[in-house]
Amino acid sequence: MEFCPKCGAVLVEKKKKSGCPRCNYSSKGKMKIVSSEKIEDAKEAIEVVKKDMEAFPIIVEKCKKCKNDKAYFWTVQTRSGDEAETKFFKCTKCEFTWREYR
Repeated sequence: MEFCPKCGAVLVEKKKKSGCPRCNYSSKGKMKIVSSEKIEDAKEAIEVVKKDMEAFPIIVEKCKKCKNDKAYFWTVQTRSGDEAETKFFKCTKCEFTWREYR
């Protein structure tokens, strides 16, 4: 990757002309982009997880269905921006999901 010697922007290669998009500096000749990254043999084992896993914080909140006292929780802006977000809860035991408005 090459940078403009005048303004420091990344030089972009266009169809006919190479140059700086900011100050119109044009380089002499063609530009080259060189990568020094080496590709290693893929000998490492990759674990595949079939179930979708998401990381949510666990809080003390009583489930309305099974009365378990722990639940995952997250918030989503379901209404207009000037109103409070909606809290969603999911029981860690029975996976029942409910919401709370403010």
